[in-house]
Amino acid sequence: MACICWRRAPRRCLPLRCSLRSIPRGAARRQAASRHRTGNGPGMRTSTAVLRAYLAASAIADPVYLWLRNRRLASGKELPDRVGERQGRATLPRPPGRVVWFHAASVGETLSLMDLVRRLLEEDRALTVLITSTTVSSARMLADLLPERAVHQFSPFDTRAAVRRFLDHWRPDLAVWVESELWPRLLAETDRRAIPMLLVNARVSDRTAARWRRWPRTARALLSPFRAILVQEDATASVMRAIGVPAGRLAVTGSIKESLPPLAADPDALSTMRAALGGRACWLAASTHAGEEDILAEAHERAFGRGAGRALLIVAPRHPERGPAIAEGLAARGWAVALRSAGALPGAGTEIYVADSMGEMGLWYRLCPVAFVGGSLVPVGGHNPYEPINLDCAVLHGPHVFNFPGIHARLAEAGGAIAAATADEIAARLVELGDAQARARITAAARRVLDARPPAAEAVLAAIRGQLGLAPRDGRGDRTVAQANPAAPQTEGSRR
Repeated sequence: MACICWRRAPRRCLPLRCSLRSIPRGAARRQAASRHRTGNGPGMRTSTAVLRAYLAASAIADPVYLWLRNRRLASGKELPDRVGERQGRATLPRPPGRVVWFHAASVGETLSLMDLVRRLLEEDRALTVLITSTTVSSARMLADLLPERAVHQFSPFDTRAAVRRFLDHWRPDLAVWVESELWPRLLAETDRRAIPMLLVNARVSDRTAARWRRWPRTARALLSPFRAILVQEDATASVMRAIGVPAGRLAVTGSIKESLPPLAADPDALSTMRAALGGRACWLAASTHAGEEDILAEAHERAFGRGAGRALLIVAPRHPERGPAIAEGLAARGWAVALRSAGALPGAGTEIYVADSMGEMGLWYRLCPVAFVGGSLVPVGGHNPYEPINLDCAVLHGPHVFNFPGIHARLAEAGGAIAAATADEIAARLVELGDAQARARITAAARRVLDARPPAAEAVLAAIRGQLGLAPRDGRGDRTVAQANPAAPQTEGSRR
């Protein structure tokens, strides 16, 4: 079997003497070297000291991950009946036919795939889609969303044994990595088996960019297996070019989240909530993190005051398990609080409603004409602004939006969102947005920003079709998908 430590020709992996796999000889050696030169792009280059050390450690790291698994089980971060998946032990059989594997890290990345997956399965009725993720919340969310012929497994720990068990079982025909959670062992083993790989919706944070510039050879090696890299914004493309990724493998396509359909909502739940509100004004604090709820509650008091019958603040925390603690903290400050997970509805006397549930963001966005998108008052980096825009919410956010710099820059320029950094600023903006015409101007500007760019999902689908040999299809409505060479996708210049 080929050693993943070879570069241009087979050689010993010094100074570790190739602890990963003994070097094959004769015809097998020549065949392995040839595959490494003609597989995914140039093949994964593991000659950097950092990668050699990581891969060597991952070959013997199972005891460490077993300890980690047990800790995660004890803290509720793993599902007991599925924890074997983290060690590469599948809990589902591999279906016959071709399998396309999407790897996404958590809830946001996983949800962004759903429309792509449905469209891909509609185009090829013999195809199966495997989605892997790392969080319990993403698995629970997918349980109600997966279409027929789509399955979920937890991604394996990044050890040699776990990854090989996973790949031996699933044998994917194409691997699509979403955003930028890159696990070296998983990448190396996938590349060693000549499985084509795409990186889509890629984005590099400032922190990651600084690390990549410090160790460009290692970063370039991690990205080398991908036949095409579709990035969200020019800044990410610039970072990748700076570390030596060939421009011919890069394309700036925008975020696939921009082209997602509006979030769904249960009609019965929507009717029930509207009846409970009885026409009462409300606004939403979406995807909040620790430290934000108190600021937003203070802004609510300054904008609307306290007392029965006044405007209602709905708080939907990013991590629903925080709901009871949030409710307890707000109640200790004198707020009248109701908790979704306790089965409560907002009554006439409720001042703050804590919506600590999964999969109901479409419900809250439909109820509230104004939404503050959380993770932005604290240095988390902000969350998805596309979801509220798609449901005609006027969007407020804090100063920390580095997770979505491109869209926020365009929204700010067009007047499609409002930044506010303090309780006083948020309160003032809430009062302004009490005017329906002011809200309409903001939501219309935001909609124009989204409509001005070609949908990134079409570029991703075109790249996947190219790898699978599927015929190009027309996009939604009158948009046409341009046929592209997935091994050399359109560059920034060509897409303009």
